[in-house]
Formats: sequence, C-alpha cells, structure tokens
Amino acid sequence: LMFALSLLLGTTITITSNHWIMAWAGLEINTLSILPLIAKSHHPRAIEAATKYFMTQATASALVLFSSMTNAWHTGQWDITQMTHTTSCLILTSAIAMKLGMVPFHFWFPEVLQGSPIITGLILSTIMKLPPIALLYMTSHSLNPTLLTLMAIMSAALGGWMGLNQTQIRKILAFSSISHLGWMAIIIPFSPKLTMLNFYLYVLMTSAIFLTMNTVKVLKLSTLMTSWTKAPALNTMLLLTLLSLAGLPPLTGFLPKWLIIQELTKQNMAPTAIIISLLSLLGLFFYLRLAYCATITLPPHTTNHMKQWHTYKPTSTLIAVSIVMSIMLLPISPMIPTIL
Repeated sequence: LMFALSLLLGTTITITSNHWIMAWAGLEINTLSILPLIAKSHHPRAIEAATKYFMTQATASALVLFSSMTNAWHTGQWDITQMTHTTSCLILTSAIAMKLGMVPFHFWFPEVLQGSPIITGLILSTIMKLPPIALLYMTSHSLNPTLLTLMAIMSAALGGWMGLNQTQIRKILAFSSISHLGWMAIIIPFSPKLTMLNFYLYVLMTSAIFLTMNTVKVLKLSTLMTSWTKAPALNTMLLLTLLSLAGLPPLTGFLPKWLIIQELTKQNMAPTAIIISLLSLLGLFFYLRLAYCATITLPPHTTNHMKQWHTYKPTSTLIAVSIVMSIMLLPISPMIPTIL
C-alpha cells in the first residue's frame, strides 16, 4: 500500500508541476517506489529486471535534469513550458524516450516486463508511462518534429517486427506498447490532445488484457491455448479486446489511429501516415496469433497440456467495464451526443 501511494504521489507531483526540479523529483519518487514491486518475488530474473529498470530510469532522470539545467543556464527559465534552447530540447526528447522505452532506447522494457509479476507489469505499462507522456505534452510545442517522427517510425517498425517471434505474452505486450508509443510520438508536435486520447485508450485496452491474463493465470502462448476451458466468456471477450488493441474497425482501438492518420494527411505528411499504417500490420499479426491461441482453435503442438478445470469464480467488475469500453467506445460514440 505504501509503495502504491508513493507511485500515485510521484505521478501527481510530475503531472501538476511547473518547475523542472519538481517534475524530476516526482519521476524519482516513481522509480524508487516501483522497484520493490518489481523485485517482490526475489526470483533472480525479477532482481535482474529491477536492476535494469533502475539503471535506465536513473540515466533518463539525469538527462532530464541536465537538459533543464542547460535550458535554465541559457534562458534563465525553470518553467517546463518555456523549453526554448535547441540542444536542451534534443536531450529532453532522448531522456523521455528512454523513460518511455521508445526506440532506440527500448531494450530495457521487454526484459523488465518479462521479469515482473503481471500486476506490476500492468503498472509499468500504464501508470508509469503517464508522467513522461505528460512532460512530452507540456513541452510539445518546442520539440523537434523530425526527430520525433523518425523515432516514432522506428518504434512502430521495431515494436511490430520484434514481437513476431515471441512466445511470452508479457514480452508481446511490451513490444505492442513500443509500437503504440510510436503512434503517440508521431502526432505530438501537431496535435498533443490526440496523443493523450491515444494514451488513455491504450491504457484502457492494455489494462483489460493484463487483468484478464491475471484472472486466468496465463503467461505464455502454450498455456493460453488451454485457458479457454477455464473461463470461455472471458476468453471470447479477450479475442475482441486484442483485435481492438490491434486497431481493427469498428472497435475502440481504431479511433486514435483513424484520427492520427487524418491529422497527418492534414499536415501534408501522407507518406508518413502510409508508412506507419503499414507498419501497424506487423503488430496485427501477433495480436491475431494471440487471439487465435486464446479462443479459435488448438493449433497442432507436440507438448501435452492438462485441460484446466472450469472456474466459476465471478469476473471482477473492473475487468468487465474495461473490456466493454475497449470494444464498444467507437461504435457507441455517435449515440453519446443523442443521449446527452
């Protein structure tokens, strides 16, 4: 409970701060409070994950501090929105990319997620991404669009490409997170509000998937194949949530991609929009494979697995609400104005 409260405190401090030192302090509180949650199981892999996480986050925090001090040295401003020095902006972009796990600073993220328990993995993929995204949002007007576009396309490409041959579900979700970050980064210089919308919907869909995995206690594809006997209805909804995360219409996940492509074409960046849309097809492949293993059939495999007993444990309301929103927000959005 103490660590969870510290997490919330750190996140709140970073999001509400105007001064760079306060933002940095919030990021540090966040990093220190998540470390015990990663290393909780005392497994060597969990300790390794915590060490890797600490190293990268400490480096990124040092870079955030360095960029803000350089900016203050040249401009006399400690205000987050007054980031005007060019070199400081480039260093800050690199630091936030390292915090988020964007390409080319992505190597730590799949390893850390793989070494963490499922609920800690959920926190790492959602709440821990909020402070850096908020800093990006506040400094979006002064960041370099070319650098962000380049990093975004690389993130979408690598996130899709490296997720193709994974069998561990947490690693697949880590690479999915990297490719989604690409979509968020590409649009932030032009429409920061769209980035935030994309982030909120990504958090919603990822939470639904992580909570479902936690309920059926599944960590890799081979056990996912036999999990449909445990909770058939939940697995059926998992299929739709995975397709929504892949961005298939008419599900919720299609909404941010649709709006981002529209905004990019308005900015005369149609080739970029085409490239990033084609790269999201790579991600579609591994989401479809997850969906296929979860519900559609048992693929031929040599290892014999015991069929799981059907569990009559009621599904939590949180999972039900997040899954329904992950699937239905886009189809029912035309109805919302009529209801209101």
